[in-house]
Amino acid sequence: MRATILAAGVGQRLGLAEAPPKVLLEFGGETLLARHVRLLKDLGVERVDLAVGHRAEEVEREIARIGAQEYVETSFNPDFRRGAIVSLWTLRDAYTSGEEVLFMDGDVLYDHRMLGRLVTADRDDCFLMDRHIEEGEDPVKLCFKDGLLVDFHKRPQRVFDWWGEWIGFARFAPDTAEKIAAACQRYIDAGRLDEIYEEAIRDVVVTAPPGQFSVEDVTGVPWVEIDFPEDLVRAREEIFPSLMDPVASES
Repeated sequence: MRATILAAGVGQRLGLAEAPPKVLLEFGGETLLARHVRLLKDLGVERVDLAVGHRAEEVEREIARIGAQEYVETSFNPDFRRGAIVSLWTLRDAYTSGEEVLFMDGDVLYDHRMLGRLVTADRDDCFLMDRHIEEGEDPVKLCFKDGLLVDFHKRPQRVFDWWGEWIGFARFAPDTAEKIAAACQRYIDAGRLDEIYEEAIRDVVVTAPPGQFSVEDVTGVPWVEIDFPEDLVRAREEIFPSLMDPVASES
């Protein structure tokens, strides 16, 4: 299994005048990137493919600092100011490698148990979900009808009974990963470079046989996606102190 992490964006919604790449935000003296790498190695994930763009040289220095040059391979997205679908497309070699792929948003601070649940899930095509719902259009919604996943979007278009919030982590079987790469390619070929990457994943989800995609419900396990200033405050004051991660807690 290999992991792919998106870390190319500017992060302008964070509201910092000189915002670093969000994977370089530090918690307990450890960057998000260093933490991702440490936990993925502990779970036996064989390599990381990292999409970089904004201040990519700083990310490269961090990879060298933590001694992960042989473990993390970067792919530079020169259009990092466009939609995140370009960053996902930049990682297409990983998605067509014939291997299982772990997808991760790089700007999530999370308890290590979440990642473990995903890596050891019984089903290859799997999303992490939280039932504690954040209202509004920003959360990506995993939508269910009659117990089956029927939509995956910020603004769902299919009829559903209920939804949970996607955490930004997923696991894809090799053939599913290839379909996601092909979906990305269609958006790129059409010049739709400002789309969110979820569009490509959704195209695969809604055309899949019923029941192909499963979820791991990790409601109650602490996590936060760091998009806005209030997310960063919550990450530092609430989420990080609650993580059941001995190494991070002691750093």
